[in-house]
Amino acid sequence: MRTARHAPQADAVILLRPAGWQAAMAGARRGYARRPVLRANGIKVMPPADVMDTLEAVDVKVSSVILDPWYNRGVGGERDDYDGWLQGVVARSFEVAGHVFVWGFPDIVCNVLRKLPAGVKLTAWLTWYYKNCPSVVRGWRSAQYACLHLSKNGSNVYPENFMNDEQRRRFDSGKIRFVPGPPTVIEAPLNIGFVGRSEQTGHPAQKPVSTIATLVKMSSREGEVVLDPMCGAGTTGVACSRLGRKAILCDRSAEYTEITARRLKNNVA
Repeated sequence: MRTARHAPQADAVILLRPAGWQAAMAGARRGYARRPVLRANGIKVMPPADVMDTLEAVDVKVSSVILDPWYNRGVGGERDDYDGWLQGVVARSFEVAGHVFVWGFPDIVCNVLRKLPAGVKLTAWLTWYYKNCPSVVRGWRSAQYACLHLSKNGSNVYPENFMNDEQRRRFDSGKIRFVPGPPTVIEAPLNIGFVGRSEQTGHPAQKPVSTIATLVKMSSREGEVVLDPMCGAGTTGVACSRLGRKAILCDRSAEYTEITARRLKNNVA
């Protein structure tokens, strides 16, 4: 598909080749707005960029930011200032959104809580539980991963999004006062081997769509915007497309940007 030269229609799918990303990024460095690599049905995939540059460029209202950085262990390497860097990313995320989700190993991501921005609280410590991981760490087989749900004071959550039709009818008529939300343990198998094969993209840390969908439903309403500035394989975009949300996706890796754009082209076109 050739590079688009004009603004697309609302339902158009625009997919740029790598040369198009380079041109878009060159324009960004000159101070112009970055042109999406893909735009389709409310989902935008932006050219490769650093997370802080992406957050700086956001100029729309965002309900939630999903942060899934490399984990300062294994793939991606380690850096001594990781805790301070991640705390800075979280703080900048709250300048554009009311909710921020931070994925990571429990013993690493917990350090984010040592320095939360003013007016921000831990809404929930979430655990992704899976039973099919083949990796063994010090004799134990890994079966969990952590996600911090952080929120600005006064930001709304939407447990009613998890109701069935009958519960929603009773809620809308005022017959349900207490709305039971989803559990803080999200159970879903790893996309590995024959499990989740239809979702697999080759990304080394790809999460099932169902894990991200839970975060999106709890922190946003239909039509609202979710930002994922470290989007990896674009799972947030797939979840948002299925749930009627808009999404802005970006990753600093050109390889993952290409994976995301092609995956979203097939899922939202």
